[in-house]
Amino acid sequence: MRALASAALTPTPSTSTPVETRLAASPASAKGLPAFRRALLTWYDRHRRDLPWRKTRDPYRIWLSEIMLQQTRVAAVLEHYRLFHERFPNVRALAAASESKVLAAWSGLGYYRRARMLRQCAREIVELHRGRFPKNSEALQALPGIGRYTAAAIASIAFDETAAVVDGNIERVLQRLVGSSLTAKQTWQRAQSHLSSSRPGDFNQAMMELGATVCTPRQPKCGMCPVRKWCATQGEAPRPVPVPSQIRKEIWCALDQRGGHVLLVQRPGKASLMAGMWELPQWSEPSRRMPGSKPASRTAAERRKITALWRTFRHSITVTDYTVHVIRAAAPAARGNWIPIAKLSDVPITGLTRKILKAGGII
Repeated sequence: MRALASAALTPTPSTSTPVETRLAASPASAKGLPAFRRALLTWYDRHRRDLPWRKTRDPYRIWLSEIMLQQTRVAAVLEHYRLFHERFPNVRALAAASESKVLAAWSGLGYYRRARMLRQCAREIVELHRGRFPKNSEALQALPGIGRYTAAAIASIAFDETAAVVDGNIERVLQRLVGSSLTAKQTWQRAQSHLSSSRPGDFNQAMMELGATVCTPRQPKCGMCPVRKWCATQGEAPRPVPVPSQIRKEIWCALDQRGGHVLLVQRPGKASLMAGMWELPQWSEPSRRMPGSKPASRTAAERRKITALWRTFRHSITVTDYTVHVIRAAAPAARGNWIPIAKLSDVPITGLTRKILKAGGII
């Protein structure tokens, strides 16, 4: 995940090496930097994870991975990345696709604004840059949905620009190295000063890898750290990262499948979450809010359908944990559209709906 909050530091000196000695050998000094870079890159070459976007210098594939990895963990991205790239193998294919097809391919990753911006950016690259990515971070930042971090990642990995990146992992590594909190400006300056000019893309990825696998927010693996000798806080435990309180909600859904079709409802175009996406009919309380009928007017058959629970799922969106009860029963046909099951791959459905349809053997 690209945007993790960095942990605050508890400045308790380690007993293994005096703090003064470690600070003197800091990679911020002219003496320390070359050895620091060599140690980090040697470790990265030996221990980096085998990820598909690390096997290419194609700016399109690097861009896809960076956008997908925003707010989403690597494990969740891998299969989506493969399928999305198969469906849209280059920037022209993505630019030519309809928004609904792009959203359908993105389904399950969440934060759907990313998919819309991805398509908008692809169209601009085709229209203004003849289908070629700009080769420097400044020009890349002028494109829709590409900020300072993503621009530097693309430019350094694909085009060898000496442009540092800062995400939550790198911010945490740098703060632990220097032993104190840094402002955003100081963090970017520090990242740029540490950067290897000979292998900028690999160095950026090595710093990310270090933060993701070794210098983790909780229980950092200091004994495995390739740059421990330069670290001002080795062996110290960070304060726990504050975790937002989870909100718990309970909802009901109807899985209504007939004659090769399934009933889906489209979310409003102005919805704050998942605008325009399709989902199963849902309501918040089975005894009162069954779509399409009032409690007093329900027949005995309708009441039986409400209680015909098929399965219960757990689903999370940001800080909300949902308990989702699903009935396999007829839902009011007045709400939603009957979507051919054979066409579902082209329909932008929500992650929860995809989960339920998969469990039901429908997709």
